[in-house]
Amino acid sequence: MLKRERHQYIMNKFQEVEKINTIDLALELEISEDTIRRDFNELNNKGLINKVYGGAFLVKDKSKNVFDINIINEDKKIIVGQKALSFLSDGQVIIMSGGTTNLSFCKLIPIDFSATIYTYSLPIAMQLSQHPNIELIFIGGKLQKKAMVTIGIDVVQVLSKIKADICFLGVSSIDENQGLTEMGYEVSVVKKEMIKASGKVIAMATSDKINGKMMHKVCGLEQLHAVITDLNPKSPKVKNFVDAGLNVL
Repeated sequence: MLKRERHQYIMNKFQEVEKINTIDLALELEISEDTIRRDFNELNNKGLINKVYGGAFLVKDKSKNVFDINIINEDKKIIVGQKALSFLSDGQVIIMSGGTTNLSFCKLIPIDFSATIYTYSLPIAMQLSQHPNIELIFIGGKLQKKAMVTIGIDVVQVLSKIKADICFLGVSSIDENQGLTEMGYEVSVVKKEMIKASGKVIAMATSDKINGKMMHKVCGLEQLHAVITDLNPKSPKVKNFVDAGLNVL
């Protein structure tokens, strides 16, 4: 099969499935995994698919509204958000980090909820702007376009002057020994400052983020008031965290 034919075969297959596994496709076409990876790389560079570890997803049509965000694993993130609602009280000063788990949470906040909320996330700011009783403060700075969050010294300086009751912190990865870690250094710095500014820190972690490690440390588990996941607290996947004395919901 020629490369052009393989590319068309891959795009046709995405009409049937949401994700294609590298190994499975290599076996199906009786070719090497390296060939499939090269095909995925070329299609990814053309903007047709999203290449991820072990496979690829189809790039869905982009909405004309940049804030109409496709949320992966939304069902899990809604579960996390529903659990997080119990930490809300009228009159709080809240810091909200970015990420689609927190975005899903914001969509669940009652329309009459009254609080002051600081965020550096454009999508979250847009979502919360629909709440008439929320005093919304968007923290400006250098925009990280992919995540649509602000980063840099301007954000850190604003956060250093805030005294918040609670912070809802999106999690990229969490590990029993390493704590919370991030891929990007600048985001890790901003999150460290959020933690310093907050009386309580609630880590919002879907199950795919648990037992993962990234390059830049944010904080240890001892700095967290609670970790909210989509799992049952008795799940074996979070047993080590519970045994370590962490409040897992």
